[in-house]
Amino acid sequence: MAGPAFRAAAVRVRVPATSANLGPGFDALGLALGLYDDVVVRVADSGLHIDIAGEGADTLPRDEKHLLVRSLRTAFDVLGGQPRGLEVVCANRIPHGRGLGSSSAAICAGITAARAVTIGGGEKLDDTALLELATEIEGHPDNVAACLLGGFTLAWTEAGAARAVRMEAAASVVPVVFVPSNPVLTETARGLLPRSVPHVDAAANAGRAALLVEAMTRRPELLLAATEDRIHQEYRAPAMPESTALVGRLRADGVPAVISGAGPTVLALAEDSTADKVAQLAGDGWAANRLALDTSGAGVLPLTAAQSGLPGGAPGAPRGA
Repeated sequence: MAGPAFRAAAVRVRVPATSANLGPGFDALGLALGLYDDVVVRVADSGLHIDIAGEGADTLPRDEKHLLVRSLRTAFDVLGGQPRGLEVVCANRIPHGRGLGSSSAAICAGITAARAVTIGGGEKLDDTALLELATEIEGHPDNVAACLLGGFTLAWTEAGAARAVRMEAAASVVPVVFVPSNPVLTETARGLLPRSVPHVDAAANAGRAALLVEAMTRRPELLLAATEDRIHQEYRAPAMPESTALVGRLRADGVPAVISGAGPTVLALAEDSTADKVAQLAGDGWAANRLALDTSGAGVLPLTAAQSGLPGGAPGAPRGA
């Protein structure tokens, strides 16, 4: 049986950074942020060529071990077969190892690009299947759901399959991220979590997670109470004491602040009128940045000739960490 046909033209995919958990919504709630990686993928006659600019340019592999390439390959298998060769150009702006969804961005960029460059790819790999595939690669759906769908998302698994719903965050909510210079491996942070937590803490988190949906979408004045967590942040504190201390200081000042994903970035959910002031509260040692909420998620964007060849021609970055 013949394999799939591929487009001759390159495709450009843009994917947002994400913050997961948001306090009590462990492995379930996510938020897409206005900080982006751009990837250009072209089917070539043979081989694999990768160019990387920005985050990870000095450390990421330029071979089949690259997570984006592995995700491309996985999606091509689902779509019916591999192309003869690939050219991949990455303009990375999402910090790595900081709890802002860089791995989810790579996964979502890879599978979205594979679908886009395959003729009829949208029929073979629809949006539901795309989320399931991204979750299979990542291992949990919270970041990939926000990355693919944009906005404020709630993700879960049902009968072994990933599902997600997208909600509109209140327009007055402004994310402020505080990014430290040193990363923390997700595996390290997850390794600190206990196998079980006290029933009273689980019950408290269930209530706060439910409240967080109301606070994020309709009543932002409830965000401080709604972002209280008892089941993961304190257990991870030994791996990121400075981040934990910053969360405590911000919350003591009335700012809804949490560890972003597995950390060590701190996420504050500020108001438009106070976001710039909040960004100044961390002090030295932090790259503080006010970001927009991304509402589009992963998408295929128009590609100009200048953007198709090398990282130097990639589209400009929005203001970000």
